[in-house]
Amino acid sequence: MAFVKVLKTAAYFKRFQVQKRRRREGKTDYYARRKMVRQDKNKFNNRKYRFVVRFTNKRCITQVVYATLRGDIVVAAAASNELTDFGIPVGHKNYAAAYATGLLCARRTLKKFGLDEKFKGKEELDGEEYHIEDEENEQRPFKCILDVGLRRTCVGHRMWGALKGAVDGGLHVPHSCKNFPGFKPAEEKGQESEYDAEAHKERIFGSHVKEYMEMLQEEDPTKYEAHFSKFIAEGIDADKMEDMYTEAHEKIREDPTGEKAEKKDITYERDDETMKASDGTEHVRSNKISLAARKEKVAAKIAAAQAKMMEDDE
Repeated sequence: MAFVKVLKTAAYFKRFQVQKRRRREGKTDYYARRKMVRQDKNKFNNRKYRFVVRFTNKRCITQVVYATLRGDIVVAAAASNELTDFGIPVGHKNYAAAYATGLLCARRTLKKFGLDEKFKGKEELDGEEYHIEDEENEQRPFKCILDVGLRRTCVGHRMWGALKGAVDGGLHVPHSCKNFPGFKPAEEKGQESEYDAEAHKERIFGSHVKEYMEMLQEEDPTKYEAHFSKFIAEGIDADKMEDMYTEAHEKIREDPTGEKAEKKDITYERDDETMKASDGTEHVRSNKISLAARKEKVAAKIAAAQAKMMEDDE
């Protein structure tokens, strides 16, 4: 038998430390989280808020969160599927929807703390760089740190749309415009970089989606009907895109709470294992049985199995 070198001894495994669960699942970057959560000792346990941005396959989710020993506490949240209440029924995961979601979350946060009248944010959306801390106010603005999770912070990503929406909504989120759409870095050393605010504005109002819709409509109507079937069902075409987002921004600023779902006054009556609802539907719900009854049930099953085995042997 050939010589096998032992690379990991018993001592290695005795000292092996298992990583945190969310690290094992690949969900949390704890190096980044520690940086964002750690608070200075001389600030005496003041809350350190994070503006959390996450994207799923169907929507954009934004939250304002602070960390405690018990876990993260959510102050305010907004998801892009809520934009339906503000006049954006479809397209809940593009750049324009991310901007509107960030704006909605910012206005809700400021309203919760009673700061919505003091910090209006930027009401004229022109894509220009904006920092609310540069304005003269008696009170300091509400500060958050951007938390993007495991996402790559590449130029033009949708997360920057959510950030821009939160900043224009009145939150103080430290940032620069280097990753915004329309930014061009200096080609040579000594030259100045360029930021095209108009290009960013077009993204905020969904012009890139509008152009794609127009192109498909002309070149491939069948593909257009398949790709934008939900837009067509809602009666939204390329010409209505900008107006839709403009009206939504105005509604969010007027009242960010949104429409609350009406409670359904449904009563239930139980008939043995059937639950009959007042709206005519029925549901099966098993009756709870005692420990003694469960033991009897198990014993009866064991006895039946044993009896069957005896019959097979005979």
